[in-house]
Amino acid sequence: MTGQTTTAARAGRPRHRPQSASAVPARAQILDAAAALFTEHGFAATSTRMIADKVGIRQASLYYHFATKDELLVELLSTSVRPSLDVVERIGTLASQVSAAAALYAVAVADVRTLVTAPHNIGTLYLLPEAQGDVFAPFRAERQELQDAYGRLGTAAATAAVAATLSPAQLGELLIQLVEVVIQIRRTREPTGADGTAIAASCLRLCGLDALTVDAAATEARTLLASLG
Repeated sequence: MTGQTTTAARAGRPRHRPQSASAVPARAQILDAAAALFTEHGFAATSTRMIADKVGIRQASLYYHFATKDELLVELLSTSVRPSLDVVERIGTLASQVSAAAALYAVAVADVRTLVTAPHNIGTLYLLPEAQGDVFAPFRAERQELQDAYGRLGTAAATAAVAATLSPAQLGELLIQLVEVVIQIRRTREPTGADGTAIAASCLRLCGLDALTVDAAATEARTLLASLG
């Protein structure tokens, strides 16, 4: 027997290159790489091997975290909705303390922020034909939940004339699409805070509110968002 010692191989995630000193977890690195490749090359043209190579891991390591490429896209798309749903829920606990207009304004500002910070403008991919299959039902359910929240808040904030003209479902559909215009803005330039406030104000104007009411709601919403951190 020689004096050499052997080290047991670690199960799970062998890498092509030595692991970097980055503190970013492997799962987050995979998601970021997938987002970059999906938006650059398209979902269909991006392989799991391309994603693994970009991160610097083996395909087997990628499958440790995500069983399929579809699962990766579902998770990425959900990152463009879940933070906004969290804000909706937190504002809901304060419903008796804030006006409906301020709540709607705050949700719109938070939702714009979610879409602006989603990696590599991943929101552009939610209309892809590949994203319409059954595996993407959880994401579509989350987005529908957010759209329904817009409908409720919009109807509560709207003038009587607008509420009589548009159902909550119709209003929710219009409001979420108005907010999602920031996805298109990101295609050409980096959105600013002014874009977020302009979009939020436009949501209130769509509900029929006048300039003074919009300004008051914006002031109240800023205080609300600050309290939510």
